[in-house]
Amino acid sequence: MKPILAILFLAAVLPLAAQEKEAPYHIFSIYFGGGSHYIDGEQARELGEWLRQFPHLEDYEISVHSHTDDIGSKEYNAWLSRNRSEAAVRKLMDNGVLPDQISIEDFGELNPVYDNATWEGKLKNRRVDVILKPIAT
Repeated sequence: MKPILAILFLAAVLPLAAQEKEAPYHIFSIYFGGGSHYIDGEQARELGEWLRQFPHLEDYEISVHSHTDDIGSKEYNAWLSRNRSEAAVRKLMDNGVLPDQISIEDFGELNPVYDNATWEGKLKNRRVDVILKPIAT
């Protein structure tokens, strides 16, 4: 292989190799009814069970990302998103997570993962994602 081609090949492959070695994210989603920020007992129990899979939570960055569908005003959805985050943070704290371990991003109706033009998409966008990312050592 010619030297310039070898360099270009390595430049293309090295980022992939670095990504493969990077520790994975772990995501747990909590779903809500329309206009609600209430976390039901079953989802609270499932969150606790999920968190127990990670006995050393201090080794993770914990992020809470809250979302809404696009029904209602942007202001209302921003409020709802904040309340969903706060509810999730309370459940995390109930499971021993310290508040200073948690970062919050309230997206409201912005940046939907699912298509808000469909009923199924709206249902899936009414959620909070709890994301655990191993802290690089």
